[in-house]
Amino acid sequence: MPAKVGAVKVINVSSSSIFNIGDVYTMAPTSTAKTYAGGGSFNTGNGIRVNLARSSTYVNDQENIDQAIID
Repeated sequence: MPAKVGAVKVINVSSSSIFNIGDVYTMAPTSTAKTYAGGGSFNTGNGIRVNLARSSTYVNDQENIDQAIID
């Protein structure tokens, strides 16, 4: 069924969003991210104790693309 749309004023559309006016079958935004963190970085909770002494995070990524997003 066709959509009737009145006046629209768009102030901002961020890089991780979709803006559509009218009929659409499907919308599927995609994104990727790569996170490097040292040991104990993503621990959550109350009273956590982490003793890593000398911790290092080695990042040696020889590939430019790990997993491509293909539309």
